[in-house]
Amino acid sequence: MSDLTTLQNLAEKRRSIYALSDQLPVSKDEIVKLVEHAILHTPSSFNSQSARIVVLFDEDHQKLWDITEETLKVIVGDDEKFQGTKDKIEGFKAGAGTILFFEDKGVVRSMQEAAPLYADKFPIWAHQTNAMHQYVIWTALASIDVGANLQHYNPVIDQQVANTWNIADDWELNAQMVFGAIEQPAGDKEFKPVEERMKVFGK
Repeated sequence: MSDLTTLQNLAEKRRSIYALSDQLPVSKDEIVKLVEHAILHTPSSFNSQSARIVVLFDEDHQKLWDITEETLKVIVGDDEKFQGTKDKIEGFKAGAGTILFFEDKGVVRSMQEAAPLYADKFPIWAHQTNAMHQYVIWTALASIDVGANLQHYNPVIDQQVANTWNIADDWELNAQMVFGAIEQPAGDKEFKPVEERMKVFGK
């Protein structure tokens, strides 16, 4: 099997998995090394390396989703309306851990100062860099049969997350990736026609 085929197979294997448990098929150290590799080898504009990542296991993982539940419950107010959100969060808690994705705004500012011609683009490029880190890690997790799904409960949990884990003021939270053992695979996925989404010229 060629490297390209392997990469494409992994791209297909990477899915949003919501039925997770905390019984990982690999060690925590392997998860950490996987994330470290992504930090080192995922590209960024001007080699800015602005992505920042926090990995939460066990009690810290549970604490994150307790914070999220408590925060959202205050916002929603009504227990009956909140039940669906509570059930979803319980599903996240059932996983083994959560990866928090941040962007360092200090790095973005320094890039803007160094290359003012592109100043308005650096925040956009930083988010693109962050998305690439998310995709690389998500696909790498799929390669070792660890399921994951991506959530976005920022900015409502940002301050409590920063306070709880002593996050630097310049670190802006972008996404939360829940991971764990796959208890149930993703269902069938529908695809819109490629012809509506892609153009080729000069062929």
